Amino acid sequence: MKKRYALLVAGLMSLVGAVSATPASSDAIPDIPYTRFQLSNGLTVVVHEDHKAPVVAVSIWYHVGSGDEPAGKTGFAHLFEHLMFSGSENRKGTYFQPFELAGATDMNGTTWFDRTNYFETVPTTALDMALWMESDRMGHLLGAIGQKELDTQRGVVQNEKRQGENRPYGRVDENILVNTYPADHPYHHDTIGSMADLDAASLADVKKWFHDYYGAANTTLVLAGDITVAQAKAKATKYFGDIPAGPPVPRQQPWITPLQTSTRGTQHDQVAQVRILRTWIVPQLGTDDAIQLDLATTVLGGGKTSRLYQRLVYQDKLADDVSVGIAPFALASQVQLSVDVRNGVDPAKVEAAIADVWKEFLASGPSDDELARAKVANSAAFIRGVEKVGGSGKAAILAEGQVYRNDPGAYKKDLARAQAATVASVLTASKTWLAKGDYTLTVLPAAPGFDPAAEDKAVVGLGPSGKKPAPILPKPGNYTVATSDVDRAKGVPPVTSFPDLVFPTLQRGKLKNGVEVVLAERHTVPVTQVQLLFDAGYAADQGRKLGTASFTSTLLEESTTSLDSVEVARRKERLGAFVNASCSLDTCAVGLDALNAQLKPSLELFADIVRHPAFKSDDIERIRGQWLAGIAQEKTEPTGLALRTLPPLLYGRNHAYGIPFTGSGTEDAIASLKADDLKAFQRDYLRPDNVRILVAGDTTLAKILPQLDAVFGDWTPPATAIPKKNVGKVAIQAKPRVFLINRTDAPQSLILAGLVAPSTKAKNALDLGIANGAFGGTFTSRLNMNLREEKRWAYGAGSMLSDAQGQRPMLIYAPVQTDKTAESAEEILKEAKAVIAAKPLTDDEVAKIRAQRVRALPGSFETTGAVLGAMTGIVVYDRPDDYVQTLKSRIEGVDRKAAEDALSAVIHPDALTWVIVGDLRKIEAPVRALNLGEVQVIDADGHPVKAASAGKGKPVAAKAAR
Repeated sequence: MKKRYALLVAGLMSLVGAVSATPASSDAIPDIPYTRFQLSNGLTVVVHEDHKAPVVAVSIWYHVGSGDEPAGKTGFAHLFEHLMFSGSENRKGTYFQPFELAGATDMNGTTWFDRTNYFETVPTTALDMALWMESDRMGHLLGAIGQKELDTQRGVVQNEKRQGENRPYGRVDENILVNTYPADHPYHHDTIGSMADLDAASLADVKKWFHDYYGAANTTLVLAGDITVAQAKAKATKYFGDIPAGPPVPRQQPWITPLQTSTRGTQHDQVAQVRILRTWIVPQLGTDDAIQLDLATTVLGGGKTSRLYQRLVYQDKLADDVSVGIAPFALASQVQLSVDVRNGVDPAKVEAAIADVWKEFLASGPSDDELARAKVANSAAFIRGVEKVGGSGKAAILAEGQVYRNDPGAYKKDLARAQAATVASVLTASKTWLAKGDYTLTVLPAAPGFDPAAEDKAVVGLGPSGKKPAPILPKPGNYTVATSDVDRAKGVPPVTSFPDLVFPTLQRGKLKNGVEVVLAERHTVPVTQVQLLFDAGYAADQGRKLGTASFTSTLLEESTTSLDSVEVARRKERLGAFVNASCSLDTCAVGLDALNAQLKPSLELFADIVRHPAFKSDDIERIRGQWLAGIAQEKTEPTGLALRTLPPLLYGRNHAYGIPFTGSGTEDAIASLKADDLKAFQRDYLRPDNVRILVAGDTTLAKILPQLDAVFGDWTPPATAIPKKNVGKVAIQAKPRVFLINRTDAPQSLILAGLVAPSTKAKNALDLGIANGAFGGTFTSRLNMNLREEKRWAYGAGSMLSDAQGQRPMLIYAPVQTDKTAESAEEILKEAKAVIAAKPLTDDEVAKIRAQRVRALPGSFETTGAVLGAMTGIVVYDRPDDYVQTLKSRIEGVDRKAAEDALSAVIHPDALTWVIVGDLRKIEAPVRALNLGEVQVIDADGHPVKAASAGKGKPVAAKAAR
C-alpha cells in the first residue's frame, strides 16, 4: 500500500509546537512546464524541457491495465507487458540489448489497474534509437511473438508471482481485493493474476489485446529532459506518425463501492508477528475527498508523531509499527491501516486502542498544527521528487496527469487543494468515508505443515453487485496516419556519438577543529544534503555485541539530551528536513536533507542529534522491541535468512565481516544491549577525528563552511584512541559446501552462492566489475538469460559484488521455482565453470558492458543523492577527486583479457559456499544428488540441525525465532 498520495511523492513530515524555527512554507507550488500536442493518428505527446543533464526520459503510457481484463483472463495485461520486451518484427531478440549498449538508465515496464507503462532515460544522442525501438514494438509487434515467446514470458511471470508470494505477507493483496471490491468491479483481482488464467493465455489473446488496446490514440508519450519542443514534434511524427490509431477504447467509469458493514478475514503465513490490515474503499484519484483523506491519513498514521503511532507504539506499547495511507487509483481508492502487533499482545487490545483513536479523530478532526504539518509534507516532498526527469520523476508525474485526467498539470491542482484544506474539510471527508464499513484482515503465524494454497482457495470474496457503471466509448476521432520515411529494414538507428559527462568539481575545506569538508555544488533544486561519514560500520561490531553499530545509529534519531524523541521528530517535520542515520559494512553515516530556506535551524537540530544523543531507556526499550521483531522477520524471509547465514560461513565468525549482512545482529546481543554499550560505540567511532563531512546541493564552499563551523567547529574528540577494525584476509575455501535451510511450503527456493573477491580498492576493481556485468550483473548477462529467458525457472537471476574495504563478497543469486531448484543450482555451477574455462568471456560481451558503463555516465548523476553517493565512494575507497570525470577513460581501458583475468581470480567453482532456502521435503534429496559438496542442514541462526531425517527429504524446521 502506497503511503502518500501518488502525485505528492512519499515523505512523512509534520509541524507542531513552539520551536525555534519558522515553519517551512508550503505555499509555493513547484512548476513543471510542459507543451502538449497530438499527432494526426491520435498519439498524445507531452514535452518538458530540462537541460541540466544530456539525457531524455522517454515514458510511454498505454491506457489499459488489469482492470480491463475480461473474466478468465486475469494477469494478461501484465503478461503482455512482458511480451513487449521479447522483440519486435524489425528487431528480434531481447529488447534490452540496444539500450544497454547506449547506456540507458531507469529502464523498465510496469502494469497497474488502469495503465501499462514503459520507460527509459537515454543519452540525448540515443533518443532516435529509443523512439525507433518504442515505435517498432507499438506498431510492429505481432510478427515477432510466437508460442515460444509466450511460453517463456508466461513462465517468467509465474515465477514473479511465486517470488512475491514467498515474501512475508506476500499473499495479502489478493485477499484484500476480493473482499473489498465486488466481483464485477475492475479491481476485484490483483494485477499478477491467477496461475490458471496465466496458463490459459493463448496467442489469440495476445493478438486481440494488442489490436484492442495498443493503438496510438490510446497512448501518451512523454519526453522530458534535454530536448526542445520542435525536436520532439519532429521525432514523434517521424517514428510514431504512421502507427494506426486503433479502435476506440471503452473507458471504465469511476465506481466507489464502500462496504456497508465491517467484515473480517484471517490469513496464515510464515511470518514472525501478527499483522492487522484494515481497508476502506474511498473516492478515486483527483477527487477533493481523496486529497482531504491523504491529509487525514498523514495525521492518523503518517509517522512517529501521528496519533496512532503515539498511542500504539509510544503510549500503550501494543505495536512495533503502525501506518495509515491512501492508494489512489483511477476508479476508486483504498485507505489502509497496517499494524504490526507486538509479540505477546492480544490483537483485540490493539483493535480497541485503534477504535479509540479513530472515534476521537472522527469527532473533532485534525488540529490546526497537525494539518499544517501535513501541508508542509506535501510541498517539501514534492520539491525533492522533481529533481529527476525519469523513473518516478517529472515524466511520470506529467504522464499520470494526462492519462488519468487529461491534464499533465493536474498535480498543481492537487497541491493547491491540499494547501487550501481546512480542519473542517478534512473532518467532513473523514466522516463521510472512514466511518463506513471496512475489511479487516489479520495475518497470523502459520503452524508447521500449513497449506497456503488450500487456505487461499477457500476464501470466498464478494459477489457481483450488478451495479457496475457501463464503460463509455469515446467519440470516434478523425485520425489519419502519416507516411513514414523510416526504413525499418535497416534496423535500429546506430548511436555513434555520446554526450560528455557533467559532474561537479569537488571542493575541499576544513572546519576550525580540523574536520574535513568535501563539497559538490548542485544548483538544481533549493536543497542541501549533508552527510557525516564515520569509519565504522558493521565491521566495528567485532569484539562487541553484534548489531551495536546499527542499533547505536538508529538511537541517534531518537532523543537528545535536551529534546525527547517526539520533539526531535516534530522539529524535523516543521523544518521539512530529513535526518537519517545508518550503517553499512565499513561506515556509519548520519545525513541531513534540508530545504535551503531552513538550512540554519536544520543544521542546528542535525548537530544536536549527532553530538548529544541521550540514549534514554524508554527509547532503547521501544527500539529494542522493534529490532527483535525485525530480526524475527528476517528469519521468515528467504533473502533475509540467506544474508544472515552466508557471511559467517564465507568469512568465518571471527572475521569482522563474518556477521549477518543485514547489520541487525542477533537476538541475544540486542536483548543485552545497554546504554553504556551505545555510549561506548559513540565515544569510539562517532567522533570528530573519525569523520568527514560531505556536502552536495545548492550551496557554495564560502556559504557552507561557516554554517558547519557554527554547529560542528567546537566539537572535540575524546582522549581515547579510535579502535582498529580487524579486517583480515580470508583464504579460498578448500572445498565446496552446501547449507540448506528449511522453509516449509515455500513456493520458491532461493539459491545464494558466495565467493570472496578483492577489495573495492583493488587496482583491478573496474576489470572485475565489467566481467561481472557480463557474467551476471545485467539483464542480458549469462546467468539471467539462462535461468530467466531460456529456462523460465526464475523471475531474475544474477551475480553481484558488494563494495567493501576488505575482501568483498561476490554473491550469485537465483530465486527459482521449487521443482527446478536442483536443476538451477546445476546450471549456475555450469555457468561458473564455463566462464573460466571452456566458454570464457568474449570480446563482444566485454565491449557491451564497457559501452554500457561509459554511456550510462551522463544519466547516472542526475540527482543530488547520486552525486553524494559518488562522493562517498571517493572518500571511502581512497579514489582521486576526479574519479568520476576520468572514469570513462579507465573503463575504456579494460580489455577482454583484463576482465577475464579478474573474474578467473575470483570464481572458483570448487570453493563455492551455497545457501539454499526452500521446502526441504521437496528439494533436499535432489540437491544432495547433485554432489555440489558436503551438505548440511542449518537453522535460521546458522546452527546445524540435529535431525535423523536430514537428507531424506523430510521437513526439518528452522529454529523458531523468539
